Amino acid sequence: MAKLENFILGKWIAGDGDGQLLYDAVSGETIASASTKGIDFAAVLRYAREKGNPALRKMTFHERGLMLRALAIYLREHLDGFYQLSYRSGATRADSWVDIEGGIGNLFSYASLRRKFPDESFCLDGENHPLGKQNTFMGHHLLLPKEGVAIHINAFNFPVWGMLEKIAVNLLAGVPAVVKPATVTSYLTEAVVKKIIASGILPDGALQLICGSAGDLLQHVTEQDVVTFTGSASTGLLLKSSPAILANNTPFTMEADSLNCIVLGEDVVPGMPEWDIFIKEVRKEMTTKCGQKCTAIRRIFVPDNKLEDVQIALGKALAQTTIGNPLNEKVRMGSLAGQSQREEVKAQVQKLLASSQLIYGSLDSVELIDADATRGAFMSPLLLLNQHPFNSPAVHEVEAFGPVSTLMPYHNLEEAIALAKMGKGSLVSSVVTASPAIAKQYVLGAGTYHGRILVLNEACARESTGHGSPLPLLVHGGPGRAGGGEEMGGMRGVKHYMQRLAIQGSPDMITAISNVYQPGAKGIQTGKHPFHQYFDELQIGEQLLTEKRLITTEDIDRFAELSGDHFYAHKTATDFNGTMFERQVAHGYFIMSAAAGLFVSSFEKNPVLLNYGIDELRFTKPVYPGAEIQVRFTCKEKIRQEQKEPTDIPKGIVKWLVEILDETGEITGIGTILTMVERR
Repeated sequence: MAKLENFILGKWIAGDGDGQLLYDAVSGETIASASTKGIDFAAVLRYAREKGNPALRKMTFHERGLMLRALAIYLREHLDGFYQLSYRSGATRADSWVDIEGGIGNLFSYASLRRKFPDESFCLDGENHPLGKQNTFMGHHLLLPKEGVAIHINAFNFPVWGMLEKIAVNLLAGVPAVVKPATVTSYLTEAVVKKIIASGILPDGALQLICGSAGDLLQHVTEQDVVTFTGSASTGLLLKSSPAILANNTPFTMEADSLNCIVLGEDVVPGMPEWDIFIKEVRKEMTTKCGQKCTAIRRIFVPDNKLEDVQIALGKALAQTTIGNPLNEKVRMGSLAGQSQREEVKAQVQKLLASSQLIYGSLDSVELIDADATRGAFMSPLLLLNQHPFNSPAVHEVEAFGPVSTLMPYHNLEEAIALAKMGKGSLVSSVVTASPAIAKQYVLGAGTYHGRILVLNEACARESTGHGSPLPLLVHGGPGRAGGGEEMGGMRGVKHYMQRLAIQGSPDMITAISNVYQPGAKGIQTGKHPFHQYFDELQIGEQLLTEKRLITTEDIDRFAELSGDHFYAHKTATDFNGTMFERQVAHGYFIMSAAAGLFVSSFEKNPVLLNYGIDELRFTKPVYPGAEIQVRFTCKEKIRQEQKEPTDIPKGIVKWLVEILDETGEITGIGTILTMVERR
């Protein structure tokens, strides 16, 4: 019998002893065994910190992002093998797509996110803060990759996505990972990691895999590590309370199974598009992955006068769900991940039946296609009805982690909001409505108890990714029972693996440390126009003080005619009593255009390829006819761009601080312009 291997300390090894047996969820056949007996977990973490961490910390965000992109492309070349193993977990092709290609999609998303970060190993966070009247003392925030390791303890339901959605984030941040998948489906995680390691794309020590018990792993965490957990709230609480985690204040992010809910708006009636959308969404969330999703709909709230109609419609929809062998193309719902999961689900359903009644499905039998109910972990979808949800605590506390959901009535939207909150915190809630007023009232009323709310109607249904689909750029997590943590969330997620550091000093020092020019720092005078220099030659802080230009009434009038902007303040004939201005004032955009005329060197071809845009443009002081303006033009930041094709012009984006000064030396306008500049 095959034994799964652990990838630790740079090599594949099998644990000692027989280990835990893993079974095919469809046929009941033994797949392999898994063991971590004999592993030195302290050494595993030390290897990640001493080998993987320094290698990743030396890389820039852009290099890490390109690494993720290369890995995603590589894994897509091996999809067939992953799918074949995934079927053995009871997942259909559609279920497996979410797990496998959804996970790879996370790698692509975080690879693209590199463009939001500088081409550095660290980044600034937020705005600068002047701390002195003379502008010689300031503060800022830096984000630095933690010097530890990300420890991911994952659930059994998504053995690929669960790993890839987490490591995409920590690897982009510059932190290595140790992944401990749930043992029951770890054979699929092992297969993916085998390919990852074989690719040679990740640095040594960047990723390690443990297939089996976590042993004393969490006894060796430090203050620089980050622990994430996905699973039951009770197990999460136990892990979160580990003495080493408490003693070292090790960050712990928990994403726990929760009593997610969906609400049918009072405005929705049979025949409306939203009615059909609601029924389809509930059926999909009950049957996808055989209901084994931390985001699955467990509670269904509908207006009491539509309860019977919803019950009939859901029954018809669920009756169309064919169950059986995932390899059969007629099958739409596979099995649970194993026999033990099925017994656990049945036990939880029995608790719910103490206050609810079963209105669809059977606990004891299920009609199958191309499968044996006695060998596989199959189960019928179960729809329960609870007529008195305010008096039935169990329906808001007990989760049956399978194709199980409970239908409940409400009398008005305030009641629906109150019922949603009785779950004491969930990962996601949905409201299906065509009414903006209902949507707003529900989101603002229930929002503090959910990590995400989907507002579903006809306008977005075609493109909606659905109630149960966390997205890479949105946070995944929730308050209370849902764990109180966050995963993913785009840049927000990356920052969980970085240390935020407040730094104070002179503008010159903060510029030197951050490699981003700070207002008030000394400029570098080279005597050469910055537009005549290639990307590689430009220095951060390189500065040009332009000639001056006199602003006249004729200038303002001509700009008004050219632009069509005849706002009253730009006219000489305006009565300015009661306005904010003394007399005719120049258009802000004219002043910016005049500034460009001062700093742009356009008499000959140069390395500047194009103007890329303007950020953070502000007009801070009126400019009247007779004023003289000049520009202090400073190289603020440089972002190197990779070549997508060998024939592409090598280039980068340069950010320039544009400070428009008047004859008194005061700033009248300030902004950041971006140019695309050729590299040598």
